[in-house]
Formats: sequence, C-alpha cells, structure tokens
Amino acid sequence: MFTGIVLGLGRVAAITPQPFGARLAIDPQSVPIHAQPGDSICVSGCCLTLAPSQGDRPGALAFDVIQETLAKTMLGTLKVGHPVNLEPSLTANTPLGGHFVQGHVDGVGQIARVQAGAEEYRITIRPPAELLPYIVPKGSVAIAGVSLTIASVTSDSFDVALIPTTLRLTTLGAAQAGAPVNLETDIVAKTIVHWLRTQLGEGGLTMDKLRASGFIG
Repeated sequence: MFTGIVLGLGRVAAITPQPFGARLAIDPQSVPIHAQPGDSICVSGCCLTLAPSQGDRPGALAFDVIQETLAKTMLGTLKVGHPVNLEPSLTANTPLGGHFVQGHVDGVGQIARVQAGAEEYRITIRPPAELLPYIVPKGSVAIAGVSLTIASVTSDSFDVALIPTTLRLTTLGAAQAGAPVNLETDIVAKTIVHWLRTQLGEGGLTMDKLRASGFIG
C-alpha cells in the first residue's frame, strides 16, 4: 500500500530480458531509497518487489517484472535512462498525505495536452474508456504513481492541475503530449461502482428496479 506521495526520482539503469519477462534495475537519483529484499516499491505507479541478486549494479534497485506487467503497464515501454517515480510502501507511522494507492495499475492513459501557463499548469489525460466511471471531479487518481485531485472531467478525458513541487519532484514535470502514463483510480470509487453494478446491473438505478424492490408503488 502507498500514498501516491513520491519520495524521489530514479532512472532506469538496465533492462535485461528474461524468460519470465525482464530484470529491471533502477538508480535512485534525488534521494536514497532505504528498502530490504522483498519490500514493495511503487515504480511510476506499479507495485514491484525488490529482488536483489549477485551481479546487480551497485546501489541500484533491482526487480523481476513479469510479462503481464510489461504488457499492461507503461513499464513495457521503458528504456535505459528513462526517469521513474519511486515510493516505498507505507508503514504505520507514514503520514497519509495523498490517498490510498495499491500500486495495481488499472490501465494506461495517454497525455492529450499539457497547458503550462503563468498562473496554472494543467495536464489533460485520456484514459481507457472502461476507467471513466471511476473518474469524478474532485476525486483522487494516481498518475504514474503520483496522487492527484481531478480538476475536471469530460466525456473522454480529465484534467489535473499541478503545483510547482509536483513538477519539480516527479516525472510529470517533463510530461509531453502523446506519452503513456500508468493510471490507478480511487479504490473507494471502484468499490462503490462495483457494488452498484453487482446489485443493480449495468443499467444502474431505474424506476423499474425501485418498483420491483418495493420502494415505489
């Protein structure tokens, strides 16, 4: 479990193909990441398990990444030198400054537009259509592992407004239109929508269903 408050930036040091997927090595850049073998680390939104072995690059964080993760997240597009956001898993005394983030990517969105103005910096994201029911104005979303508040929503996209600190300390400061980003929608929204769909069906709450349940005559 994470909070979406990025601790520091890393840079991909090596990607080694393996039968199961790939071996990923990341050099921490801005701050050291203190973690033990087996610890969970959020890498640009993906929860990965630290798995060091002999022969690893000194000081690098090493992970075994399976084909499923490479295929369904933007980790499959990483190249050596690519920057990534890093966050260790939270502990009982970790400040909950963002929101509850699982590190389970729901889908890969695309940056549709970057508006860098003197008074406001906004990024427009076009998510997969199946994620739109979980994206609501003023709700939470994790973009590349960064906890953000949704500023506005359209029929096929949403905006987030970024403060200078986020631009400086995360990869979003270098975001460009057309780039893919990992998205994780709010766990509360997902739970509510799933429950309603299970109980009421895809059509949602209708007069017929209220009548059948005895709420109206």
